[in-house]
Amino acid sequence: MKFYRVYVELTNICGLACSFCPPKILATQTMSLPFFEHVLDELAPYTKEIAYHMGGDALTLSNLQAYLDITAHKQFKVMLTTSGYYLNKHDLHTLMHPAIKQINISLNSYNKNSMPLSFEAYMEPILQLCRLKNRVQKEIFINLRIWNMDAKESEKMFNEMLFALLEKEFNIPLHVNTVYQNRPKSIRLSEKILLHFDNYFEWPSLQSPHHSEGTCQGLSSHFGILSNGKVVPCCLDKDGVMELGNLHVNSLYDILNSSRAKAIVEGFKHHQAVESLCQKCTYKHRFKEK
Repeated sequence: MKFYRVYVELTNICGLACSFCPPKILATQTMSLPFFEHVLDELAPYTKEIAYHMGGDALTLSNLQAYLDITAHKQFKVMLTTSGYYLNKHDLHTLMHPAIKQINISLNSYNKNSMPLSFEAYMEPILQLCRLKNRVQKEIFINLRIWNMDAKESEKMFNEMLFALLEKEFNIPLHVNTVYQNRPKSIRLSEKILLHFDNYFEWPSLQSPHHSEGTCQGLSSHFGILSNGKVVPCCLDKDGVMELGNLHVNSLYDILNSSRAKAIVEGFKHHQAVESLCQKCTYKHRFKEK
């Protein structure tokens, strides 16, 4: 049993309140360094890539370097996803760490919060990170995410402002109307620096009126481990609704081979969502077979 990636939430602290994200329900929690090391030991037979993300932002942690050092020592690669708001909290050279494979920055976090920053002040450390990457760590990928491409073009004004800034920084033409018309998946800004597009998505909730069957990559390509040690089948289950077990108590082997986990996997093989949260989820429809 191998997985492409496992989501290991170092902390559930995000520090922002984006309007496209539901509020945090679980108590504030940060995974301790000794427990994080234990988690990586448990993961060693199953994957070599982790993501420091589910609901929280790893850049809120002042000791991020220590987690990266352990990750490298255990020979894992990491994908780091952030709003970018806390970049100023760190020496940017920390993010050039050899453990890091990819950094995703959700640029549409800016206009979905009441930030005490101008747009230029928010973007400057992000651009500094891109410049540093080009100078000293050419292997790292940086994805600048614009996941606000709705049919109503509701964020067109923000995207125009963003494109103007990126045009100037990377000396590449970016036309907002062309992007809305052609819907590219990404645009290359520089070597291994991409502007990545997608639609808004709806976080699954038991309160949602939606109900459908379908398949998903949960427990197939990935699963998640929350900062409190709970193991969940899906990277969108940031509240631990579908807890399969807890690594403070159970081994990962026992958790992944539990009857509940096996039922989820078997259900998806037949396009059946056996869990209530999966039935409420609309994201699974992105995995429809063509």
